[in-house]
Amino acid sequence: MSLSILVIVHEFGHYIFARMFKIRVEKFYLFFDAGFALFRYKPKNSQTEYGVGWLPLGGYVKISGMIDESMDKEQMALPPQPWEFRTKPAWQRLLVMVAGVFFNLILAFFIYSMVLFAWDDTYLPLENVTQGMEFSTAAKKAGFQDGDILLMADGKKLERFGVRTLLDVADAEVVTVKRNGDIIDLKMEEGLMKNLLTDKEGFATYRIPTVIYDTMEGSSAELAGLTKGDSIVAVNGVTTPSFADLRNILDENRDGEVALDYYRGGIQYSTTAKLDSAGTLGFYVMPAAMVYNTHTLTYGFFESFPAGMKMGIQTLKDYIAQFKYVFTKAGASSLGGFGAIGNLFPAQWNWQSFWMMTAFLSVILAFMNILPIPALDGGHVMFLIYEVITKRKPNEKVMEYAQIAGMVLLFALVLYANGMDIVRAIFK
Repeated sequence: MSLSILVIVHEFGHYIFARMFKIRVEKFYLFFDAGFALFRYKPKNSQTEYGVGWLPLGGYVKISGMIDESMDKEQMALPPQPWEFRTKPAWQRLLVMVAGVFFNLILAFFIYSMVLFAWDDTYLPLENVTQGMEFSTAAKKAGFQDGDILLMADGKKLERFGVRTLLDVADAEVVTVKRNGDIIDLKMEEGLMKNLLTDKEGFATYRIPTVIYDTMEGSSAELAGLTKGDSIVAVNGVTTPSFADLRNILDENRDGEVALDYYRGGIQYSTTAKLDSAGTLGFYVMPAAMVYNTHTLTYGFFESFPAGMKMGIQTLKDYIAQFKYVFTKAGASSLGGFGAIGNLFPAQWNWQSFWMMTAFLSVILAFMNILPIPALDGGHVMFLIYEVITKRKPNEKVMEYAQIAGMVLLFALVLYANGMDIVRAIFK
């Protein structure tokens, strides 16, 4: 549903600007209708056919007199008509081509604004994570230790954990952390991001105490009398200050019985529990946002718009900063298709997460479409800029061949990305 919304908005941008300049739009389709369509409708006295194709690889508007996905060579061989794209001034054609990208950005800004207005902006400040973080193997090789509290990257305060924090750390020369109460400067070496992409373990996760959020029905935890809010502090007499420490000890005692010390209402209790073959007790741990103190920024209706735009621009900057890693071997192996996109959404329906991810994908769609690749909007923009500078239209044959090459490249990327999804599903 999310991608369908984005495609419709993108194509509507092209459509509305084309109609604004009195350019005929012959088709407006969600998905591609190669051979046949699942649905089609042409209103009376309308020049545009609306429909839904069977091939779910985006969508398109067929604009008269334009070399596009339709590859309508017959129309291009006829004399130019005043309602065609090719007869309009270059600046009008340029606006038609960038309109889709523009509409996707506007949509992202609007969604971010409404999310901030409806749900506020609640986040967990890194300085409030008193137990620090648990770091991946690549991060530990760079000098981080479990329990480090991230403070600054090259003197810039690290506010919250996310993509921006990772990029700041990866690009920094010095990262400042709090370790066992001491402030320590870690000198960073180049290659952290490359190592993270290669290892595919991520950078870090929150280090949290073992506070039970809920127990599974009939589980060892429930049979042992554990309940929501209990805080497990030791296993077999060994102190377990974090959930990671608990997991490690339980893993060493699979299929065995363990003694547990826990706190309930400030009073310490003890119990025993039988572990299963996976070394688990059968409970959900309380997430970091419920353990540590969060911070909330609230926005009124009008305040939400500049904040939403700021969030959208920052998301775009962060994505552009990450994009360079796509061209590395590790980055290319991390590419994903529709399966990877689907995994971005939570397993249980959540409107806030849905709209946040839709806004993020809208930013990505805008950026990817403006890349100077034939068959994308950016490819058409590239030829139009050439025309504006040289005062000459590019050769139509050259544009035709470029369009074919671009489409072949894009289909190859789609096949590769979705193929990687399949490979990861088989060998995960």
